[in-house]
Amino acid sequence: MDHKEGHYKVRDLGLADEGRKRIEWAESRMPVLMELREEFADEKPFEGYKISGCLHVTKETAVLVETLQACGAEVAWSGCNPLSTQDDIAAALANGGTEIYAWHGLDTEDFYWCIERTIDTPPHLTLDDGADLIFTVHSDHPEMADHIIGGSEETTTGVHRLRAMDNDGELQYPVYAVNDAETKWDFDNVYGTGQSTIDGILRATSTMIAGKNFVIAGYGHCGRGVATRAKGMGANTIVTEVKPAKALKATLDGHQVMSMDEAAEKGDIFVTATGMKDVIRGRHFLKMKEGAIVANTGHYDVELNLEELAELSTDAREVRENNREYTMENGKRVYVLGDGRLVNLAAAEGHPSEVMDMSFANQFRAHLDLVQRHESDAMLEDKVYDIPQDMDDEIAEVKLRTMGIQIDALSEEQEHYATDYSAGT
Repeated sequence: MDHKEGHYKVRDLGLADEGRKRIEWAESRMPVLMELREEFADEKPFEGYKISGCLHVTKETAVLVETLQACGAEVAWSGCNPLSTQDDIAAALANGGTEIYAWHGLDTEDFYWCIERTIDTPPHLTLDDGADLIFTVHSDHPEMADHIIGGSEETTTGVHRLRAMDNDGELQYPVYAVNDAETKWDFDNVYGTGQSTIDGILRATSTMIAGKNFVIAGYGHCGRGVATRAKGMGANTIVTEVKPAKALKATLDGHQVMSMDEAAEKGDIFVTATGMKDVIRGRHFLKMKEGAIVANTGHYDVELNLEELAELSTDAREVRENNREYTMENGKRVYVLGDGRLVNLAAAEGHPSEVMDMSFANQFRAHLDLVQRHESDAMLEDKVYDIPQDMDDEIAEVKLRTMGIQIDALSEEQEHYATDYSAGT
């Protein structure tokens, strides 16, 4: 482990050159964020501000980190999941001068140690994926909240946590729900999760998708993305849900819908995408076919009750990288990928750069807005806020332009018609 006090702790600085190549590849696929870097690099709107981040350490995240730095920010970073850090990327960032504490495979104690190091010097802004950094500030360092002007949250699970804090009146500074921007959830969550989850399963198993009974727990944006991609690869898709409207959507989209108790007997491959604990429990594992493959693509590993699986098993061994075989008392074997952590990052590289381009452009814009509000004494109340619609639209417009796509615009007459309530038949 390479460690420099007050600067970084990463797996191996010798991986930096390889990580830098991958960061440069991501830059070539993230034109919106690179355009923001070019636009604001001279102005340096973040100069004098420290941003503490807790987000998956991937090549795309590195582009965001270095964009914030190019625009004047002091940055301190940790990974937001024990198995999602890419060690070559962490090494490249550390080698380039970023304060970073992250390595693949850290335990729970080290995970929170890394978060604590990023706030040894109190930040002005926090950037989260899962809300562990924000919650650490609120629970362990409440006095620090007075120094923080705002934050942002990247993922569905984190937004749910923060809205609950907001509802209880416990949130101590304003936070932008980046996850809820249309240019994030309707692209990152659907297309990104769909592709990268399949990628993780294939890397960990090299299994055939076509012809398999593929069970997706949850038909939110992430689950819908996984189901669409699995179906497109020839799988027989089965969806389990607790919400009637989502179950109906899955049915009309052409997927079978049933309870997990029923699906457990039919599935060859299982993916949870709910954000809820105990979606697959011991009784479900017992019903599974010999050789069933089980993965999670939600932010936390609680969706699979691996403690109950362990109690039901006589043996467990890693048979491939990120693929653990459990032999149960009934003699059947099931294979759990990435130890139940989010499989698209535990066993693969996460979302494609092209889709993270918009998500991280939203992060940049959210923090720029918070800084501009602070400097003009127009701060938001201590609540969770959606990304403004004009900001969302601007990012989509830039993305289209960088793709060489032009769209129509309403004429003045059409704009008038759109708001003319007297117009009828």
